[in-house]
This record gives sequence, structure tokens and C-alpha cells, in this order.
Amino acid sequence: MGDPDPTNDRTETERLDEEYVFGTWAYQSEVDPTEVTGGEGVRFTDASGNEYIDFSGQLMCTNLGHSAEAVSEAMAEQAEEGAYFAPGFATEARAQLGEKLAEVTPGDLTKTFFSTSGTEAVEAAIKIARMYTGKDKILSRYRSYHGATYGSISATGDPRRLVAEPGVPGMVKAPDPYDYGSTLDPMESLEYIDEMLMLEGDTVAAVLVEPIIGSNGVIVPPEEYLPRLKEIAHDHGALLICDEVMAGFGRTGEWFGSDVFGVQPDVMAMSKGLSGAYAPLGATTVTPEIAEHFEENMFCHGHTYAGHPVSCAAGLAALRTYEEEGLIERSSEVGEYLGDRLAELEEDHPSVGDTRGVGLFRGIELTRDPDDRVPFGTRDDRMSMGSTVLDEVSAAAMDEGTYVANVINTFIVAPPLTITEGEIDEAVAALDGALEVADDAMDR
Repeated sequence: MGDPDPTNDRTETERLDEEYVFGTWAYQSEVDPTEVTGGEGVRFTDASGNEYIDFSGQLMCTNLGHSAEAVSEAMAEQAEEGAYFAPGFATEARAQLGEKLAEVTPGDLTKTFFSTSGTEAVEAAIKIARMYTGKDKILSRYRSYHGATYGSISATGDPRRLVAEPGVPGMVKAPDPYDYGSTLDPMESLEYIDEMLMLEGDTVAAVLVEPIIGSNGVIVPPEEYLPRLKEIAHDHGALLICDEVMAGFGRTGEWFGSDVFGVQPDVMAMSKGLSGAYAPLGATTVTPEIAEHFEENMFCHGHTYAGHPVSCAAGLAALRTYEEEGLIERSSEVGEYLGDRLAELEEDHPSVGDTRGVGLFRGIELTRDPDDRVPFGTRDDRMSMGSTVLDEVSAAAMDEGTYVANVINTFIVAPPLTITEGEIDEAVAALDGALEVADDAMDR
């Protein structure tokens, strides 16, 4: 007989965490946390001593891996010098990070508001667009995720927005450049957006998009898509906001997803890789024209922890690490190898319908039927109880020492930029075995 009390197999930390801490985006009866005890390079370790390759960079954010000493040392030094000062005071870390972001972001983006997360960065972008244009509406897309706070979740397209609806007024949803699973050709979706903006009249403050869609499938648009989208937005008097929370800081083989397409947005929201996930940090950067507007108009926004010195120290050290270790260029080079290895999985497994992405930002989409592109996971599953076939594959990969996250019908492969070809081979071998679960499930 099995153990009548499965909690006996849990560590004290796991028991306490389950009892006293909410698991995110989950039915609490299904939360089963695993205690982690440390990380080194691209690997992390659980309380039982098992080691895993972090093939998704946790939540697509540990761009520097788990042992970026320069970042942790910078945080410790700042904490010792002064852990917190109110946003009305200037600190060296915040000032220098602002200057550095103006240097690495596309074009002449220049002035930054610092917050503590991606959703806060998007909230700031929405408010800035509304304050600058005097208009209310934000046009976003259905296959999108922009954050969990009220404005950001209202702009989000994926099913997680539903519990927050009706949400913040003025959010308009458009189709996506989804070549594999949409009824619209990617460029046709732009014509749809053009018509939507015309029909909305002069009421849309901004078009808010992820240059490369992240947790809704790692969807890469055609190279002419984003430049044309900016033209369309400007033709209708709207700004272009690029949500670079997931695609930013080397993930794509460029500094930002916008750089892949040669586009400078009017407003850019960033987080995750900004500090390599060593500290909570978000940033919203704007053009000189938008910055100038607030010289004589109040910038009516702020947080207690805006520009937190320890977080800014982490961000500055992270950006210097990307440069000094050549990680942006490395992401492009090693990313090509990763893409080739994932393409081999597509050839070898009938359940793999599509592999796509750029740099070290890749997606593996599954299918029950390659001819009709029938997915295993659907948008309804995002809000339902129980595990999916993709969850089973992720669990099988975990048993083989590789952590890979999945959302709806896609595995998100976004390892630290420090990953080697040998480590990619290890992780792909684990996925190769785990995908047999999906192959066997095709007839279920």
C-alpha cells in the first residue's frame, strides 16, 4: 500500500510553503512546490540533491544564470552603503543605470522610470501614453501577456485576463501574427489592425505589443511586420509601446526584440533580464519628445520602491556583464545551434508540430495531428484544473534532469545566455526522451 499521508515525503520547507504561501496562477489544491536549495551556472538543485539544467531560465528571466558574482557583489555593496532611499533622492546606481539604458536601447530612447517588475513597467507605459496623447484607449493583441496588475492584465489577451474583467476601460484587442495556428496570415493581421484603428477614430493612445510574443507561444513575426505596425500606429496618431519584458537583454541575440526588426518604439517596457532576475527591477524608457512633454506637465506616477538602489545596482552590474562577457553576441551564435537541435526534435517526433524562435528564445509547439495542426493544449486549459500532456512531458524531462516550462501548447526554451552547446545537448536529450510521452498520446 502507498503512504496514506503523502506529506511525509515533503521537506519542512515544502510543507510550510504549501500551507502559508499562495501558489501563483494555480488552484491551491494542485500546488505541490519543490524546494530548491541553490544554483550554479545554468543548473539548479533541489532539496534531494537532484540537479537540473534550467532550460527555461526559470520564468524566462535568469539570463545570466545562477552564479553572476559581479551582480550579487554589487547588490551587497549597495546594501551596505545604503539599502534604500526615497525616490526623491538621487543615487549613483540609479543615475548610471539610466544613462546605460539610454546607451543600449534602440535609437534615441532616453529617459527612464524605474519600478520593480514587468507588470509595473507596462502600467507605467500605459499611463505615460495616456498622459502624453490625452487619449484613453490601448490596442493590444489576443495572444499576449503584459502582467498581472489591473491595467496590465486588462491589456493582456490570454485567458488569465478573464477573472479581472471587465477590467480597466479602453482596452481593445487585435489579432496576432501567428503563422502556425491562426486563420489570418501575419501581414493580413496588420491590415485588420489598420482598419481597427480607423474605426476607433482618434481615440487610441498606443498600440502595445511584444515584438516577439513570449508566454503565448514564442511567436516571431515576419521581419517587415513591426516596422509596418509602427507606421500604422503613427498614421492614426497612436504611439508604439514595445513590451520587452521577456525578449529583452540578449534573449533574441540582440539587446532587444525590437532590434531584431530595426525598430525604435516610442515607449519600451523592460524587466526580467534587466537584472538577470537577481533583484526585482522594471524600467520604462521613452523618446526625448515624450520626456520633454513632462517638463511642463506633471509626471503623475511613482512607487515607494521606484529606483530602489539595490535593484539598480543589480541592473547596472547585469548590463556591464552582458557587455564584458559578450553575451549578446554569444546568444546569437549559440542560439543558432539551439535552433538546429530543436529542429531535429521536430523531425524525430510526430507530436512536435513546430519549432520557432530566434537566439536563445525558442518555442516547441505540440500537435495531436500534424496535418490539421490540432493542439494538445487549448486556451481553456489555461484556466482549468488537472494536468495536460505538456505537463506530463515537462515532468518526464524533469525526471531526466531538465526543467522546461510550458504554456498552453508550447514549451518555452529560454536558457541562460551562458549555456554551452554541450549543455544544450544534455537538455535536448532529456526532451527527446520526454517527447515520447506526447508521441504516445497522439491517439488519445
